[in-house]
Amino acid sequence: MLSGGQRQRIGIARALYHEREILVLDEATSALDNETERRVSEAIRALAGKKTVIIIAHRLTTVEHCNQIYLLEQGKVIRSGSYVEVVKA
Repeated sequence: MLSGGQRQRIGIARALYHEREILVLDEATSALDNETERRVSEAIRALAGKKTVIIIAHRLTTVEHCNQIYLLEQGKVIRSGSYVEVVKA
């Protein structure tokens, strides 16, 4: 039996293996421990300029290094911008 974190790592590896132009990660690191999340995030950042990556997350730290962040509330964009802009508002 695989843990939630192990299943997430396998899912991310499968997504990267297919080498798509656009990668959508929906809560892809939510079940990972902090160290594994950091390593996965570094690998995702290494894709900058090579792929379009859309990350859906509840934790703002997960999207800290994203170029553009959209904060949604009840299905509507209530704030957008860089991490600093979204956090400071």
